[in-house]
Amino acid sequence: MSAVLPAPTFSTCDFCDAHKGDMSGAFRVLPPVFHSYGAVAAFAGPVSTVKCHEDNTQVKAAVESPGEGRVLVVDGGASLRRALVGGNLAAAAARNGWAGLVVDGCVRDVAELNAAAVGIRALALMPLPTERRGEGQRDVPVQVQGVWVRPGDWLYADADGIVVGAQPLSK
Repeated sequence: MSAVLPAPTFSTCDFCDAHKGDMSGAFRVLPPVFHSYGAVAAFAGPVSTVKCHEDNTQVKAAVESPGEGRVLVVDGGASLRRALVGGNLAAAAARNGWAGLVVDGCVRDVAELNAAAVGIRALALMPLPTERRGEGQRDVPVQVQGVWVRPGDWLYADADGIVVGAQPLSK
């Protein structure tokens, strides 16, 4: 049974206003290339990562483990050739308490994704599944659209965009 997460009360625009002069690298903004899926419009939490290329073995393992309100960031190398997350994995993420998924790659089963009680951002839809070869890495620093995201960072996603902080952000 999934934990019901409270609705986030933040604005990525407010975070950008507050941190616009931060040149330390502790505050980062992902490029506006992600589409929104999932039944949760805005989500936030500490980051866990997966680095994989057209093999979602580690993504499956992650979402089938306790999410504890975390956000799974998947560095799929921006591949548009295979879907790294589908309806079954989105349902597992929701059931196991993940706040959201950010996929630098594709997803599939859009009707099932939109019914899952989890926030999802991805580059595009692609009906082809991956081949599971047992490859990939978990909880390593990843680059998503040229922006470094590290395990333990905090990610915030809403209708305006996605921001990442080295620590929890406050307005």
